[in-house]
This record gives sequence, structure tokens and C-alpha cells, in this order.
Amino acid sequence: MRKIKFVLLTLVAALMVGCGTTSKVPITGRKQTLMVSDGDMLSLSTQQYQQYMQTAKPSTNATQTAMVKRVGQNLANAVTTYLQNNGYAAEVQNFAWEFNLVQDQQVNAWCMPGGKIVVYEGLLPVTQDEASLAIVLGHEIAHAVAKHSAERISKEYRNQYGAAILGTVVQATGVSQGTQQLIDLVQQVGGSLLTSGFSRKQESEADHMGLIFAAMAGYDPNVATSFWQRMAAQGSGSGGLFSDHPSDESRIKNIQGWMPEALKYYRGGTTTTGQPAKAARSFRFSTR
Repeated sequence: MRKIKFVLLTLVAALMVGCGTTSKVPITGRKQTLMVSDGDMLSLSTQQYQQYMQTAKPSTNATQTAMVKRVGQNLANAVTTYLQNNGYAAEVQNFAWEFNLVQDQQVNAWCMPGGKIVVYEGLLPVTQDEASLAIVLGHEIAHAVAKHSAERISKEYRNQYGAAILGTVVQATGVSQGTQQLIDLVQQVGGSLLTSGFSRKQESEADHMGLIFAAMAGYDPNVATSFWQRMAAQGSGSGGLFSDHPSDESRIKNIQGWMPEALKYYRGGTTTTGQPAKAARSFRFSTR
């Protein structure tokens, strides 16, 4: 009987590992296993985005709205070029970029899968200039490009269905009641992942990729340090932006470590207003 239990549990583990598709995150080269399709993610995010925009109040500040759209589109163009030239051309079809500024005083911004990005007016006094705004938008775009939402949902999927399969094995093999309760607890905790923020690992990856994306678009990545220092000065009362991110000290240290890499992509730009100067032409840099 003990041998049967071992074989069944090994089979479950093999099934969970074997499910899904393995891909590589652009820029960082990190491998990830996804159990949800791009089509499903786009359908879900489009629906939620449309529902949000039906109740949101677009900004009435034409100048700031134009700035958000301009910086966002510059980044989208650079990211698209990078994907096309570095083996990710098939991913381009997954994005229909849209950038909106809404009336909300939270220091916040977010991006849904598919490239639907919303910036709150309360963020702009902290960014202060276009290059710093590019750092934020690059970070949010990175979440979409790295498929962090799909990764979170895949983890939940494995938690829920893996636990369900294990529950069947438990009944068939006579595993203790304590083990069954532990499986049930994993199911309950797993559900909360759908509404919680990205993991710190994902947030750090978005910082890294976002810095590179801003540099690709012609924005000076060096402004990231001063921007995050301003964000740190906002304290915990600044709203929802990056509440689950690495500590301010760790983030700034990491960004300084990535700066030499970012500067390889940077080809001059603006740190305040106006269009960025020439960015890297083809972005043909290998991933790790």
C-alpha cells in the first residue's frame, strides 16, 4: 500500500510539472511555465478594462493627457521593435496599446495584459518629468510583456487543480485527516492570490525590464534613482502604487546595479519635456 501511495503521488507531481507551456521572459531570460493561454488572458483583461473605463473619469487636463499618451506610445513602439528583432515577434499580436490618464489622486498606475494602461493624476506630481513617467510606464508595460498576471493565475490553477487531484489520491490511499486539512488550507490560501499584488520577484523583474524599456525609448534611465527617492518620501500613505514592491533601499540598489545594462540601450534622450532623442535602432541584445 505504501508503494502505491508513493506511485500515485509521484504521478500527480509529474502531471502538474508536465502541464502548461514553458517560455522565456524578454530581457531577463527567466523561464516560466504558463497554464493559461494568451487568448484567455486577453479576453479576461479586455472585459475588466472596459468595465473599469465605464466608471472612470478621464482627466480634463489636455496637456497631461497628451503627455501620458506620448510617453506611453514611445515606449510601446520601442518594446514592439525589441520583440520583433529578438525572437518574440509572435508576441506583438498580443498587445493593443492604450494609455489613459484618469481623475484619481492616488499615486498609482497599472497595466492589464494586452497593454491597457491607466495612470492616475496623483502620480504626476511625483514623476515631475517625462523621463520619470517613462520609468513608471516601463515598469507597468514590463508586467504585461513578462506575462506576470498569467503567471499568477497559473500558480493558482496549479494550487486549485493540484489540490483537487491530491484530494482524490488522499481518499484512495488513506492519507491522514491532517494531511487532508492541509490540502484544503492550500486551496483556500491559493484563492487569495487572484486579488493580491504581484510577488516581489515579479516586481523586481518589472523594475529591471522597465528601466531597459525606458532607455530603449530614448529616456535617460539615470532619472530612476531620483524618482524612487521621491516615491520613498511619499511614505505608506501614497496609495496603491508598488505597495508590494521591494523596499525603497533594495529597489534603488538594484536599479543602480542594472544601470550599466540600461545605458547600453540608451542613445540619448530627454529628462524633462519634449520628444525623446534617437533610441537604440534595433535593440538586438541577447537575453540571459
